[in-house]
Amino acid sequence: MLDWDTLRSACDGCHRCPLGQTRTNLVFGVGNPEAEILFVGEGPGEQEDLRGEPFVGKAGILLDKMLACIGMSRTENVYIANIVKCRPPRNRDPLPEERQACIPYLRAQTKLIRPKIIVCLGKVAATTLIDPDFSIMRSHGVWYERKGYWMIATFHPAALLRNESLKRDAYSDLLRIRAKYDEILSSEIKKGPPDESDGQKEETEK
Repeated sequence: MLDWDTLRSACDGCHRCPLGQTRTNLVFGVGNPEAEILFVGEGPGEQEDLRGEPFVGKAGILLDKMLACIGMSRTENVYIANIVKCRPPRNRDPLPEERQACIPYLRAQTKLIRPKIIVCLGKVAATTLIDPDFSIMRSHGVWYERKGYWMIATFHPAALLRNESLKRDAYSDLLRIRAKYDEILSSEIKKGPPDESDGQKEETEK
């Protein structure tokens, strides 16, 4: 498995699709590399492309507020990435072939982080990671279990800026995310650390 430096270097030199030729900066990801929660957007916008960090424009400010309202932040207990790591021209949605070319990098990041929860921000992330026919309006806030990960989708912060009437539903989704996070942590605390005597017993039985 790739380490973080090798993976970032591979992304930086990637030309699997034309987006690598038109970007200003690679937008790799940001946050705690040991986070329990991975937030995934669709792709970098203009400000992200200029700064090389995901969610730093108006949508990023709103995302930080959303995280703060459930006691989380991008510097402490979440990691934030995108389906594609280079800005699509004019901020259009990434094309299917662009998503396909870039998704191995997100999968590699996921293996390194090993999150318990993956939150899809918006339709592009949800249709890529959960279900190709996913409807964000009908199925936001619904939990899915995929390959050992708990997955949920909510509205992209940019959509909330365009339509403030969605914010109430988005807040409900955030509360579900926080509740699942607390449930997982509580379960892990109850389990406690591995019992060393079990390992000693196995050794004596060999």
